[in-house]
Amino acid sequence: MYTIRVIPCLDVDHGKVVKGVNFVDLVDAGDPVELSRFYDESGADELVYLDITASSEDRDILLEVVERTAEQVFIPLTVGGGIRSKEDARILLRKGADKVSVNTAAVNNPALISDIACEFGNQCVVVAIDAKENPEMRSGYEVYVNGGRTPTAKDAIDWAESCERLNAGELLVTSMDRDGTKSGYDLNLLAAIRNRVKLPLIASGGVGDLDDFVKGATAGADGLLAASVFHFGEFTIEQVKQTLINNSFKVRS
Repeated sequence: MYTIRVIPCLDVDHGKVVKGVNFVDLVDAGDPVELSRFYDESGADELVYLDITASSEDRDILLEVVERTAEQVFIPLTVGGGIRSKEDARILLRKGADKVSVNTAAVNNPALISDIACEFGNQCVVVAIDAKENPEMRSGYEVYVNGGRTPTAKDAIDWAESCERLNAGELLVTSMDRDGTKSGYDLNLLAAIRNRVKLPLIASGGVGDLDDFVKGATAGADGLLAASVFHFGEFTIEQVKQTLINNSFKVRS
């Protein structure tokens, strides 16, 4: 059995960690550097840092915050938001990121995935897919970009397959319908992608109780991402890992 990763997510807006519901109504959740240090010390397996307004505001990611965050953690750090080129990826990796997450720019220019993978190795390339239910799509899910603001008319499952062909290293799949609602991961979305791609899959959006992590792993996720339940102290990393162990999943010590 594969080992499940538990991954806190820092959604950062102009240097502050924020959290909302369905990508809107954002509230302040703390300082990214302090939270990163806390999660590193608390046993998180990885961290994901997403500058959620960089693409929609057509600006670069806040490199100074990324650099200070990277200085505080000794676990893998994935950074995304506003990455538009191979050079942007290079800068972030030099600033301390272990992986880069691409979303909007990859949808607009799919070759970006291959370009980054070829230059730095596909283990560095995480493609983030923000998906929302749409019955007009073949799979029932549509890809959104620009921080969940813009529909693309692109089928989410088809796009996941394309990312695999383009040599992505892993997928970070967020259910926009579940984000911040605490109603659990979208298990149908996860299972549909798991059935079509072999890439490592990070589940995101909707955790409300400890059993949701178990359900996400059962649906085929290799990584279990959450934000508000960690930021606001509802669960600890240790509690999540123990719950997974109790349900016969392997976790990193």
